[in-house]
Formats: sequence, structure tokens, C-alpha cells
Amino acid sequence: MKKEKKVSKKKTSGPMSMEDLLKLEGAAVAGLKKGQDVKGKITAIKNKSIFIDIGGKTDAVVMGKEFESVKDYVADLKVGDEIEVQVKQPENDKGQILVSIRGAASGYGWNYFTEKEKNEGEVTVFGKELNRGGIVVIAPFGFFGFIPGSQIGSKYDIDPEKLLGKKIKAKVLEVDQSKNRLVFSERLVSEPNKVGEESVAIENLKLDDIFEAEVVRVEPFGIFVKVDDSYEGKAMKLEGLVHISEISWEKVNDVTGMFKPKDKIKVKLVNKSEGRLQFSLKRLQEDPWTKIEDKYPKDKEFDGEIVKIANFGALVRLEAGIEGLIHISKLAGVVLKDGEKVDVYIESIDVPKRKISLGLVNTDKSKVIYK
Repeated sequence: MKKEKKVSKKKTSGPMSMEDLLKLEGAAVAGLKKGQDVKGKITAIKNKSIFIDIGGKTDAVVMGKEFESVKDYVADLKVGDEIEVQVKQPENDKGQILVSIRGAASGYGWNYFTEKEKNEGEVTVFGKELNRGGIVVIAPFGFFGFIPGSQIGSKYDIDPEKLLGKKIKAKVLEVDQSKNRLVFSERLVSEPNKVGEESVAIENLKLDDIFEAEVVRVEPFGIFVKVDDSYEGKAMKLEGLVHISEISWEKVNDVTGMFKPKDKIKVKLVNKSEGRLQFSLKRLQEDPWTKIEDKYPKDKEFDGEIVKIANFGALVRLEAGIEGLIHISKLAGVVLKDGEKVDVYIESIDVPKRKISLGLVNTDKSKVIYK
């Protein structure tokens, strides 16, 4: 959008040539570079374009995909607003300065979602794709968000694919700009009363209670289970997570082969903060570290198995959930491999840090046993 430009008068020794006048007129934008941030004032919003005065001979323009990506933000803009833009193209083949306002829209968007979370307001999101934990959605301002499977109402929880390609009314559960994380709940809109009843039921649960549970979903990070409960005589099922770290006292790398939907298991309730249930399988058994120093006294020898060779040493399994380290400095000239049986002795145990330092017993009788 062309506009008139005031040219400041400058003393010269004679009449200025047309070339000089053009150079002077374009001086304000001659230094613009791609990626540069500049401030400007909105002069017009029309035809899916925003025109912004940034001090050049023509207004900068937000158009095309750049406009579409911020259209939710544009709805709250008006002529005269000051705004920061980023130069995408100092001059295109039509002589236009193309800019982006995504940065400004992003900051505005995070504030928008934070306010929605505080006020428990609804937002409309768009179902984009399924993953193993729920639905990825496109939220206002072009943000990506997530609806966990546990936050999908009973109408769709069996077949969440029906939400793909559709507008979904939801409420904001979590906003974390530092992690670029937005979490929504469809249930808080479609089943508000049921969610409220579940919240009361969860409050009445006691930590360390043991439940019969049914596996409903298996994810790389753990398993989701449902337990039976009631509210004012009404039976209900409450869903929670057994995180992978709560499966066993031994390290678990993959749970997908350990469980399947409809498996029946026992779980212990270990956390119910913020209305989210967290269960444990491993805490149904005694922590093997409870009496570790009595069972593994210093300098005593034990049988072990190499479970991992690393650049800092060898990890040795003494029993389920108990591993120790033979530091690399104690392995000079020794070649070990995964699965190998070894004789080790206890050098030291750090219970708070759950660390055991081991020494390797030399089984070659022609040499002195070293510790």
C-alpha cells in the first residue's frame, strides 16, 4: 500500500538529481535485512492482509500463509495498534516488504491460554492426528496441543479417531510455555458432572490403598489402568497411570511386551495430586534397598552378572533391582561382556543415592586376589 513520504530538506550546493531523490526516499528501508525485527503501526487490515508502517516508502505486508497462521490474533488487532514484526523478504517482485507477526502472536497466544486455564474457559481445537497417548490438536493461534486419552469423554474414548478432522470444544488443563506444552480436556466440556463426581471420589481415596485394576492402554512411558470405585452409591471407574518407573524395582526399558489391554493386575495408589491418579506395581513388594547394608556387608564377595558395559565401567546385577558398578579404573587389562558371570566384592554402598561400588575378584589362582 503506497503512502506519501515526507522528505526532510537538506542543504545542497545545487539542484538534486532524480537519482539523489530516489536514494533519499528509499534510505529508510535500504538497510532492512531478512530476519530483522522492527516496530511499526498498523495502517489497514483488509483482503486477508495487514499493512504496517515501518518507516519505508511502502507499508510492510502480512499476507498469505503468514496471515492465516495468525488470523486468531488478527481478530483482536485494529488500525493504529503498534506491533513488532520480523522481515521475511525486504522486497519482493512487486516491491512489497513482506513481514511476519508470528512472534507477537505467540506471546499473545500463551497469555490467552493462561487466562483460559485460570478462568476455566472453553476453547475450540481441531483434531489433527492420533498418537498412542491421545489426540494431537491444532489450537487457536496455530498452536499445537494434546488431549490425553484419559481426557476424552465416554462418547469417543473407545474410538477417538472419530474426532479427527473435527472441531472439538475443550478446556485448558495445562500451559507450559517453557516446554511448548498445551494440554486440553474434552471431558470437562462433554461430561462436566461426571468429572466433578470423579474429583470428589478421588479426594476420598487413601494413599497406599491397593486396588484390583484393568489395563486399558499400554504406552512407551507406562500403562493406564482403571479401578472400580463409587460416588454416593453410584459405581464408577477411575483411570490412572502406572509410570514405567513404577513397574518394577528393576529397570524396565519397554512395557509394551509386558502388558496388554484387559489384563487384570493389582496396583497401589501412590499419588493423587491435581486429581490425577498414579499407581505403582513395584511398591506392592518390599524395596530391595531397605536392608541393603545388612544383606551386602562391605568386603564380602558375591556372584553377579554383567548387564551393561559402558565407558565408565561395568554394571553388575546382584539381584532383582540391585546393581553395582565396577569402575573402569579397576578393569585394566580385563575384558568383560554382557551376560558374563563374575565374582565381585562390596567396596561401598551409598543408600541415599542408591549406588554400590564393586571390585572384581581375580579368579586366576596364579595371581593374587585383588580387592
